[in-house]
Amino acid sequence: MELSAIVEDSCARDWVTVDPDTVEPVRFAVIGLGWFTKGRALPALEASDRCEPSVMVSSSTEKAERVAAETEGADRGITYEQFHDGVASDAYDAVYIVTPNALHLEYVETAADLGKAVLCEKPMERDSERAARLRDVAAEAGVELMIAYRMHTEPSVRRARDLIEAGYVGEPMSVTGDMSQRLLDRIDPNPDQWRLDEDLAGGGALFDIGIYPLNTARYLLDADPRSVTGNTSSTHDAFDDVDETVAFSVAFPEEVYGQFYASHNARQSSGITVTGTEGQVRIEPAFFQDQTRELHVSRGDGRASVTIEKVDQMLAEFDYFADRVRGDEPIDADGDHGLVDMRAMEAVYEAAETDRWVSVD
Repeated sequence: MELSAIVEDSCARDWVTVDPDTVEPVRFAVIGLGWFTKGRALPALEASDRCEPSVMVSSSTEKAERVAAETEGADRGITYEQFHDGVASDAYDAVYIVTPNALHLEYVETAADLGKAVLCEKPMERDSERAARLRDVAAEAGVELMIAYRMHTEPSVRRARDLIEAGYVGEPMSVTGDMSQRLLDRIDPNPDQWRLDEDLAGGGALFDIGIYPLNTARYLLDADPRSVTGNTSSTHDAFDDVDETVAFSVAFPEEVYGQFYASHNARQSSGITVTGTEGQVRIEPAFFQDQTRELHVSRGDGRASVTIEKVDQMLAEFDYFADRVRGDEPIDADGDHGLVDMRAMEAVYEAAETDRWVSVD
């Protein structure tokens, strides 16, 4: 594939299958109204011509109704208990679940009972057993389930995948990826913050941000881990319950190896690189939403860097989900896909405890 083809229409929505003018928008019940929902998800839903944020669901009626009043297109604000009781279920077609990880399953169970499609934030749950139950509940009810991997619709990642599939790098040999941030500068570090609670989160830096380079590597290579090894560490008291930093290696099929790093107590940084027998593709910065991405490519003696226009990743993710719900094409990041990450991350934790390579079942 020529680089000119990458530059031209680099942000084209090549996943679109349904004209939004020919179908009704997908109406969402948004479950969990924390900072991410209010700052990222709701503005994207308001901007979409394929989706509508119809019902807000929170721990209190007052909060749910207040956020509903502030959200264009929202009709109702209800409590978690009311959601489980089916209140306002005629006002939405799908649910977007943005609660702490360990609470995902219960909302998928109710959504399945109500026959509603599900967009569930990653990771799927706090452990792979609950994630498998979540997948099965949706499948048995016949409802659409998508895990919210926003990098799958990020243009720079899709263009890098195009290059790799076209053979630009030759045969892939290695992939490296990292994501780090100073989490305590962004959130209240008190013990009640759910990302620092293993029971609610399931894991620390690995589950929260290590999943980005892991899953993006899977997407770029179109391959799943066979085995992993790794180490975790924590130096700050706030991370007594979960890992602050993780470094892990992944063996993919065809003798492709990955090296990944994630930290909740390091300078903000992110990137991912695939190196092959003939060339290399790198995205840096890669994973944080507000940054303009650079796609760096090299082959032989030639090198080039392409600036990819910044897009609203949440808007693209919601629109992709709506396209699949209203159309006939299957969802790429379904429950089976999300479960692979859960099992791989648990294997990393087992490897850190046993100091060995662990197979990913």
